[in-house]
Amino acid sequence: MKIVNSTIDDIPSIKTLYDEAIVYQKEKKGTPWPDLPKEIIATEIAENRQWKLVLNDEIVCVWVTTFDDPEIWNEKNADPSVYLHRIATNPNFRGLNIISKVLEWTKNFALQNNKKYVRLDTAGINPGLITMYVKNGFKFIEITKIKNPEKLPAHYHNVPVCLFEIKL
Repeated sequence: MKIVNSTIDDIPSIKTLYDEAIVYQKEKKGTPWPDLPKEIIATEIAENRQWKLVLNDEIVCVWVTTFDDPEIWNEKNADPSVYLHRIATNPNFRGLNIISKVLEWTKNFALQNNKKYVRLDTAGINPGLITMYVKNGFKFIEITKIKNPEKLPAHYHNVPVCLFEIKL
């Protein structure tokens, strides 16, 4: 198993994982992600913010990191943090708690970058997802509503957002 930055060649696989995640979100009656343009993924790759966990040359999981998330975290954005977005697990690996591997890596990544928190959010209230994140060490912070969602993807508009963090 290895964790490395995604490459431009990975875009079709990333899009497939996102599409499969959207189907799964809809099956679970969750708030689905919008279709993400390839250009956004390419930008995240160019900025070295798109990651992949690979096992035997198969992408197991992808996610995005950022050090800044003011629209969601407001004044807490000033805290030195790594924010995780769009964690998508290959359906062949669901149920294996792949998030634990992602979080282990993210904690180390955060410390290497002098960050004190690992944070993430979920759009909508998904009890299964909340339980999974808490089980993996996240503290459930609050349910909030985004004050100015215009700069964010559509799935953040007019829905409650759950905030989670791990203090390092």
